[in-house]
Order: sequence, then structure tokens, then C-alpha cells
Amino acid sequence: MNAPPNVIEFRKVTKRFGDVAAVADNDLAVKAGEFLSILGPSGCGKTTSLRMMAGFEQPTEGEVFIRGENVTGVPAYRRPVNMVFQHYALFPHLSVADNVSYGLRQRNPKPSKAQIDRAVDEALAMVRLSGYGKRRSYELSGGQQQRVALARALINRPAVLLLDEPLAALDRKLRRDMQIELQNLQRDVGITFLLVTHDQEEALSMSDRVCVMREGRIVQTGSPRELYDQPVNRYVADFVGKTNFFAGPSQAEVLSVRPEQIEIAASLTHLPEGLAARLPVKVLNRIFLGEHTEYVVASEQLGAFMVMAPRKSERDAGIYDIGDMIAAGWRAEAERILPNN
Repeated sequence: MNAPPNVIEFRKVTKRFGDVAAVADNDLAVKAGEFLSILGPSGCGKTTSLRMMAGFEQPTEGEVFIRGENVTGVPAYRRPVNMVFQHYALFPHLSVADNVSYGLRQRNPKPSKAQIDRAVDEALAMVRLSGYGKRRSYELSGGQQQRVALARALINRPAVLLLDEPLAALDRKLRRDMQIELQNLQRDVGITFLLVTHDQEEALSMSDRVCVMREGRIVQTGSPRELYDQPVNRYVADFVGKTNFFAGPSQAEVLSVRPEQIEIAASLTHLPEGLAARLPVKVLNRIFLGEHTEYVVASEQLGAFMVMAPRKSERDAGIYDIGDMIAAGWRAEAERILPNN
């Protein structure tokens, strides 16, 4: 079976603002039909990368391809992409239907009213807002406004939908609900989604692949599981999920152990057999989070580190108190020796 073609490509793309390289010599290939997230902290170059894909910024060096065509220098309105912004940019004086159809009505030649009405109905149905066409945007909840922005972006059936932190303004529960909706929507419409976010949970839960950026450069690209289980260095391990770092074999290396891979017990004799590390530890802090409890423990050899204990039954919740002397350990396969950068 042939691999899906690349719908967007960066080839040695650099973007400078004065003497600062916001994006530095990056190669990236986005496959048709995939959900890819660009993940990184503020200032890493992820939004600048998205804006170059959209055509709002042009590379200082390198080339941008969409569907195999070199679009470097091509303005945004001539690119087969649409963008959803963090603040949605809905027109408050227009109805939901008019907001959704805005792009269609700017076309030359303009579609007929019947064609526009049919396209609006289909777009609103895609985002589960059928019957909302006559409402104003200010009459909608934050989640509904976000879906209107999605419908407006999808109505033209772009080759790629670019999402610039579209869930950042939502509360935690609604954000999680919308993550699931975006996943389902992407599968239903089959359009390539490219999301920019600083939220590692968002990127891991929604994406087929994640591209991690740092100071303008792509550090690692892979599936969420690959990035979590096989980070290329300390930076990726620290940014993708929670982990503990201990001294490595040399100053250039660090030992990483994820907190959920650490076992705890009342004493060393109560720990399972076959552990590579077995340590007496003191409980410094405990945070009950419902489905699991996070402990901060400390040993004389390693100092403080985090343990994530799943809640298997009611008695497992908060079973160890602050100040208790207990035991912790982990298996050899939990250890990752990583470059310390």
C-alpha cells in the first residue's frame, strides 16, 4: 500500500525577524489526512511556522509546498488552507449562517443562494449546530462559538485546516470535550488538521503525530507514544509528560524515570521482586487527583522525586501520609538514559 502523499512540506525553511531566527532551517512533511500537532513553549516558532503555511508570513530562506506545488510567495487568499484562531474572529453583527458562509460569498464567481444555503447546512451539521443559523455569535457559549469558527473554516473544504491554539480560551472540561469533538470531526471529514499548541496533554491526546519545537528548531517528530516512550533528549522528555531526572553515567547524560513507572510500598520487603532500584524514601507531599495520587518522596541517594500511584480501590487513595517512611523502586525497562540537553 502506498503511503499518503505529503499535503504540506517545509524544505529548509528559515524565518528571521531582524537578527532573530524565529524558525531555523526546518524540514517538515505533513501527510494527507493526518492530525499533526506542533508543540512547544511560547516563542519556539510554532505560530510563525503556521503563519508561513497559511501565507501570512513568507520564509526568509527555504520553500513551502502544498499538494506538491511550491507556494513560497503565494498570498494567503490563493492557498487551499483555512485557519481557526484562538479568539475565533467571528463577526458579532452577522448571524451564525452569515459567519459560516462569509468565505463562500467572497468567491468570484459567487455561488448561488441555494448552493450557499446547502453548504451552510452541511457545515453546521458537521459541527453539530444544525438549527443555529439564525442566532448571533454573542448568543452562543464559548464551545459553540468555537464550532462556528470550525464550520466557517471547513465550508470551503480546504486541503489543510490550520488551528492556532483554538481551545486555549475554554475552561478545562469544555476544552477536553472539544478535543474529542475535533478528533471525531477530523476523522469524519478526512481533512488534514495541523494544530499549534503549548499544551502537551492536548497534543498527545488528539494527534497522529506530534512535532516538538525548541528555539525555532524541530527537535523530534513522531507518534505521541514514540515521543513519550522514546524521547531524543531531556528537553523532549520534560516537555512531553511528567518525568523524574536523576544523575546519568556522565555529565552529558541524564537518567529519566516516569512517575507512573515507580512502585511504592510500605517497606522494602513489600516491594515486588525484580526491581532494578529499591530505595527507602520519606513522603514529602501528597496530592489526591481522583483516579490517582501523586506523591513527592525523597531518598538520601537521589533526593526528591515524584511517584504517580493509581487508585485501585478506595483504601488506595492517600494511603501514605506526609512524613511516612516507605519504599520505592522501578524496573530496569523504566530507565531511559538521555542526552542532557
